[in-house]
Amino acid sequence: MRGYVPAYDLRVPKNLPEALALLAREPGTWQPFAGGTDLMVLLEAGKLSHKRFLSLTKLPDLLGITVTSGTVILGALTTYTEIQRHPVLQQEFPLLCTAARETGSVATQNRGTLGGNIVNASPAADSPPALLVYDAEVELISERGARWLPYHGFHTGYKKMQLGPDELLRAIRLPRRATAWKQYYRKVGTRQAQAISKVCFAGAARIEEGIVRDIRIALGSVAPIVLRAVKTEASLRGNRLTPEVIAGAKDALAREIAPIDDIRSTARYRLRIAQNLLQEFLMRIAR
Repeated sequence: MRGYVPAYDLRVPKNLPEALALLAREPGTWQPFAGGTDLMVLLEAGKLSHKRFLSLTKLPDLLGITVTSGTVILGALTTYTEIQRHPVLQQEFPLLCTAARETGSVATQNRGTLGGNIVNASPAADSPPALLVYDAEVELISERGARWLPYHGFHTGYKKMQLGPDELLRAIRLPRRATAWKQYYRKVGTRQAQAISKVCFAGAARIEEGIVRDIRIALGSVAPIVLRAVKTEASLRGNRLTPEVIAGAKDALAREIAPIDDIRSTARYRLRIAQNLLQEFLMRIAR
């Protein structure tokens, strides 16, 4: 049953200070509304329980992609389409571009935002694994001021995060790496497009003289939050990618993730697929 639209209240602030003032005055009352691609699904199903929303769509402070010598900063309202079209992101952050391309339909990519994908806090989201691999940081802002946090650790539990009731996510910052890393992204779903992932895998590594000097591995849909596999990374760092080392990494990954059975897949399937994707990633970068 579809939600009754007149039962909902939507405020459209003229600028960022007005939005922050409303959040500060009534913390927890107003839920920020960006692209709305997830919220509208709940509305259509009659399952959108929250009734009061704060539209961010007209706030220029949350728009745009800024490139400096050391970073790329994406406004929280940057859409998946804008990500795919940006030349620096295409060249230096291909995992994020691939994730954007595999998120929903073209209509969703035109409307959906990177900030919304983060704050929606789904463990099956497509872009967060890439952000974890790229050591992203997030900027949170309120009337009390602004603060930058590492994205790794931002999610603290299922649908929980280090975001105060009076705060907005304003931007995402990506450090530009001076050296070339080998990169890999794979999403496994029921079908090739417009599917929620059963397992989402992102990885990047710096290989020198056949040795893994540094590595990042992140997965979605295998834990209550999008997961950075730091113990698996540690088992690989400083080693050559021999069959024994790869087998040890697969065992480490099995101990690090916590997949579940749900309507999309089983825990057993997710574990096997995650291990297979890890092996494919490692064998590719070894070559």
